[in-house]
Amino acid sequence: MQSIACAVMAAAFFGTALVTTHSGLRHMDALSGARVSIPTATVLFWLAAPLLDLSGWQVAAAGIFALVGIFFPAAVTLLTFLANQRLGPTIAGTIGSTAPLFAVFGAALFLSEPLGARELIATSIIVLGSMLLTRPDGAGAGVRPRTALWLPWSAAVLRALAQILSKAGLALWPNPFAAALVGYSVSAAAVWAAPALDPRRNPFACNRNGAVWFALTGALNGAAVLLMYYALNTGPVTIVSPIVATYPLFTLALSALAMREERFGRRLLGGVALTVAGVAVLLARW
Repeated sequence: MQSIACAVMAAAFFGTALVTTHSGLRHMDALSGARVSIPTATVLFWLAAPLLDLSGWQVAAAGIFALVGIFFPAAVTLLTFLANQRLGPTIAGTIGSTAPLFAVFGAALFLSEPLGARELIATSIIVLGSMLLTRPDGAGAGVRPRTALWLPWSAAVLRALAQILSKAGLALWPNPFAAALVGYSVSAAAVWAAPALDPRRNPFACNRNGAVWFALTGALNGAAVLLMYYALNTGPVTIVSPIVATYPLFTLALSALAMREERFGRRLLGGVALTVAGVAVLLARW
């Protein structure tokens, strides 16, 4: 139950972060936003580090956490921000919820977690729901998603890979805070080092309003990742990943309240419903 509760809270924070991301993108570009949000969470983790237990250091586990940090949250955050910018938070969030499609198969293949008919059926439902999102209702909506759908799909694959590797690392060193601290430290360095290779193409454009929104996004995502690691520490990927993937429910609810320009046509709502239904099927055995 503790694992499920942590996964639900992680979903709530991830869903809220998508909405604050959309607000931040009104003031700053995606890359500049990532260079604010990830370091913000990293600083918060380091400030909390002296208060928490980091004993039982395992070099192999720390190496896995560092490897995860190269692409999660760095690359995943940037891809998610760009998806938000081009597709809107609901489409980006719902396609991102297909991460269990990859995580469930990956966990079965690499972690020997059970994969039965229920998981396969649920995966098919999730895929169908995501396909509906390629042509949401609304004028011009049929063109916009096709040009940028690779962004949330790539984020989903990398997020699933991060969950599988993190679960393996936590088996060696069961310290979720250490996993978040190491991963975010590497990601903060990566998100600042990569644009430095060509600063003329990737200038850092920051303003106060955007920085505030992305700092809040970083805090929300950092809390979500930490909670997800706590869930993975005691629960299997096949249960934690689907629960975390319900974050579009929170995004949808918040978007309806705070972002009235978001259009929820029948096809889009159908895609959300099918995706969430797939997750529900996965959880039914629990």
